[in-house]
Amino acid sequence: MRLLLVEDDETVAEPLLRAVPGGSGERVTTGAAALAHPGPYDLVLLDLDLPDDDGPAVLRELVRRGGAPVVVLCARGDHAARQLAHQLGADDYVWKPFEVSEVLARIRAVVRLPRALRQPGDGPERHGTRLTIDRATARVHVDGEEVALSLKEYDFLVCLADAPGTVRTRRRLLTEVWRTDWHGPARELDVCAARLRHKLAGAVTIESVRDVGFRLMVPEGVPEGDNLAESAD
Repeated sequence: MRLLLVEDDETVAEPLLRAVPGGSGERVTTGAAALAHPGPYDLVLLDLDLPDDDGPAVLRELVRRGGAPVVVLCARGDHAARQLAHQLGADDYVWKPFEVSEVLARIRAVVRLPRALRQPGDGPERHGTRLTIDRATARVHVDGEEVALSLKEYDFLVCLADAPGTVRTRRRLLTEVWRTDWHGPARELDVCAARLRHKLAGAVTIESVRDVGFRLMVPEGVPEGDNLAESAD
């Protein structure tokens, strides 16, 4: 397990690095150092409240690069920071102060393989004429160009793509993507759906069904889930 910890507080960083499972954790103390780090790493643990005040900018850039998942550290009660973290594409967050065991549990949940990656198909699947999802590599392409998705965005999309046209309830999405049983309104679902709509650029439609959930609508022309490997034979 290779962890990049972006944290300027020694009292927070030291016990976390000691507890990294299996491994090799490395710490940097500024956003600039985090973005310049050559990697590779499996996960980034990012404090939003960095000395140079660039935590959100670092998060935005890490998500844009589409590499390792990012878990954000937020000051307890700072709900604006939590909301910002989700809007920018963080995969999870942890309140400070925290127990190290809690952080490790979040890390294990985030770095485990996406749900779709555990059940790969025979090849990339095509949804309409513009969108393909390759579950074997967890990559998504629109018009032949790869789209950088966060772990939760990818899992959200694949959950909908399992049954195009069928409503996936908020409760199911929270369980499968956020791994929580919370039954509240979960603003994070709406934020994630909005980010996906933007990134997929109209290749498919993610419809909101008020107070129920979401469904994926695929343009007519190519059967939903058509397998590219099969069609090439």
